[in-house]
Amino acid sequence: MAYDRGLDLVEISPNAQPPVCKIVDYQKFLYELKKKQKDQKANSQKVVVKEIRLGPQTDDHDFNFKLNHAIKFLKEGSKVKVDVYFKGRTIIYKEQGEKILLKFAEALLEYGKPEKMPQMEGKRMLMVISPKK
Repeated sequence: MAYDRGLDLVEISPNAQPPVCKIVDYQKFLYELKKKQKDQKANSQKVVVKEIRLGPQTDDHDFNFKLNHAIKFLKEGSKVKVDVYFKGRTIIYKEQGEKILLKFAEALLEYGKPEKMPQMEGKRMLMVISPKK
């Protein structure tokens, strides 16, 4: 039938019982398939992660300054990755680092919620905050 019409027999779903085939122009079929994939890719949202770095002994002014940046990022719809970096002997202040991160998360509860709670990765303590919808 496909040969009589000058078209191609295309197997749509080979795993179905029985297999599904269609009589179409194969080049047009490929073009439509690529077009659908391109539309799906355009409609998908890309996740942007912004990073903010603090120290274990960050002062209030610096803390508030970075907090304002985080609020701006969350309003834009980006995720915020906050980390406390321990240099040299400051690694002994792990509790202070965790307190700063929890304080940061608490201050941002209005704009986003913590996705990951503070956890150590080498010399850094990380926390990820995602924006509220």
